Amino acid sequence: MTKLAERVRIQTVKTLSDDWYVLKKTTFDYQRGDGTWQTQNRETYDRGNGATILLYDLSRRTVILTRQFRYPAFASGYTELLIEAPAGLLDNISPEERIREEVEEETGYRVHQVQKVFEAFMSPGSVTEKLYFFVGAYTASDRIADGGGLASEGEDIEVLELPFAEAFAMIGTGAIQDAKTIMLLQYAALHIFA
Repeated sequence: MTKLAERVRIQTVKTLSDDWYVLKKTTFDYQRGDGTWQTQNRETYDRGNGATILLYDLSRRTVILTRQFRYPAFASGYTELLIEAPAGLLDNISPEERIREEVEEETGYRVHQVQKVFEAFMSPGSVTEKLYFFVGAYTASDRIADGGGLASEGEDIEVLELPFAEAFAMIGTGAIQDAKTIMLLQYAALHIFA
């Protein structure tokens, strides 16, 4: 079998935007499965890789989530604040280090142990981001600050502590529509709260 890199010939790459993150248009030739070559155009949005975590308290059967405004969801017609697992871009540090910092910044909890459970491309048709998924136990005594995110980054985050059963049910009612959060709650249903 031919290596994938041998089946892609980049012709041109044009930067369309470099404001918030980088949007590029690439023209390339792709060798199809039948051996023929086809010229294609794709736009890719590069925002870097990220990490996300589900904090859980097994003894009390609770999880920590956040609620915040997300303009792209709003622009798509979603008129509620989005409920999510804490997350952030790596910004040139390890996924483990970044998620510890994000948890503290967003939720006010200091997590002592994190466990990577998987990696996933969240929207591989147009976004280059790979997300590293973690879980971590917490207790009430691990809350060292209010959380809420950084106002300088436009964050205005509400911290939610919910019974796991309630959070999981929110997937079915549509109250939770964030993909990374759904994936982590499903992981927790299978491996933590089973």
